[in-house]
Amino acid sequence: MQNNDLNENIKRKTLLALLAAALLSFTGILTETSMNVSFPELSKIFNVTLDAVQWLTTGYLLMVTIVMATTAYLLKRFPSRRIHLFAAIAFVIGDIMCAIAPSFSILLIGRIIQAMATGLSTPLMFHIIFTQIPKGRIGSMTGLAGMVISLAPALGPTYGGVISSLLSWRMIFWLVLPIVIISWLLGTKYIRIAPLGVKSSFDALSLFFLALTLTALVYAVSQAATAPIISIPFILPLIVGLISLAIFIYSDTHGKTRLLDIRILKQRTTSLSAFTYFCLQFVNIGISFVIPVYCQYVLHTSPMIAGLTLLPGSIIGALTSPFAGRTADKHGYALPIIIGLSCLTLGSLIFIIVQQWLTAIIITLAFCLLRFGFNMGFSNTISNASLNVPKQNTADVNSLFNTLQQFAGSIGVGILAAIMAASQNNGSGSFVQRSFIGGRYDYLVVTILSLLALAAAGWNFRIQSRNA
Repeated sequence: MQNNDLNENIKRKTLLALLAAALLSFTGILTETSMNVSFPELSKIFNVTLDAVQWLTTGYLLMVTIVMATTAYLLKRFPSRRIHLFAAIAFVIGDIMCAIAPSFSILLIGRIIQAMATGLSTPLMFHIIFTQIPKGRIGSMTGLAGMVISLAPALGPTYGGVISSLLSWRMIFWLVLPIVIISWLLGTKYIRIAPLGVKSSFDALSLFFLALTLTALVYAVSQAATAPIISIPFILPLIVGLISLAIFIYSDTHGKTRLLDIRILKQRTTSLSAFTYFCLQFVNIGISFVIPVYCQYVLHTSPMIAGLTLLPGSIIGALTSPFAGRTADKHGYALPIIIGLSCLTLGSLIFIIVQQWLTAIIITLAFCLLRFGFNMGFSNTISNASLNVPKQNTADVNSLFNTLQQFAGSIGVGILAAIMAASQNNGSGSFVQRSFIGGRYDYLVVTILSLLALAAAGWNFRIQSRNA
């Protein structure tokens, strides 16, 4: 790495453009998980079941994932300022709908509109970094971006728990509105990235089958909580999802236009990075869902305390991301990613080894180690992947990896929630004992995925070292 790359200044307008995208992305991701702690209250207010209420988060994540899949095309076709403007307006509309929602259906529609904004703003943030930041500073800046997209979902339960306990669940939406307005104004003035001039048509057919795939698979997972594995409610959507996935892959690789250029996965280092990235976000979002639920069901803590157990780890993660990026810029990506995944695995193991002695304090400490590991590896993984493909494919890496990480969060919450619910509904002993067993299985899944991610990263860097 050349010193002039490391010391090259970043233009002020570029930093302000990045701030505009980061504020919108942070606010959108914060609201992804902030509603989780209010599900019991919303179930009573709107007279709907908890299975229906959880779609406020699952549906949000699905829409974010679907929209992110379009960003490779949109960033090549339209000016970035126009994309940001649309996202900001969509968030404001959805946010106000949620804040004043008189019914569950209006609340859900507002959440879906909000999700469109998040699906656009997060890839836009990375697009600004990959196209406007000097190569020698990309690691540091993606570290800051990683702080945004990893801190926000972990802070969500804390923010939602405190606001809903002290004020009202509706204030969750009102309080973030000024942040989005600031993002709107900054983006209008400073985001200035021209499209690449791609004139190809949009592949709506691939988008349809991708959306059907994601929705069917997540729905199948949600059914596993109440329906037997060998049953129509589970098998039918699973089959639909797998068939749709096969059609999407064929359409995306054989058509004249491509929604996501998944051909980049033929490169072994890219596919291994994608798998690592998926596992990291599965663990991050999944464990952020499990811990507050486990604290309330097993440890009998209040929603506020359950949410606060995630706060110290979230702060440590926020401080770790910029450090992880600078480490990658100076010493290469292997060091921070391997250290991070090792700590992620160790943090996951602690939940299994000491589960019978877990308290809110021990959970908080274990989560701190886990989040340190996550933030050491997360943003560096996408940065490493973007630097190992031709420059014309960086938008494809951006779109594909952000789509993967959102789907990982959605399916992660769905799988871990289904495991917990299945244990509560079908196990023996008291409700607390059944929840304890469900938590054990959840922690086991998280640990296995952490180990697999560590193995994939080790394999990846061995290949890169041979190709260097």
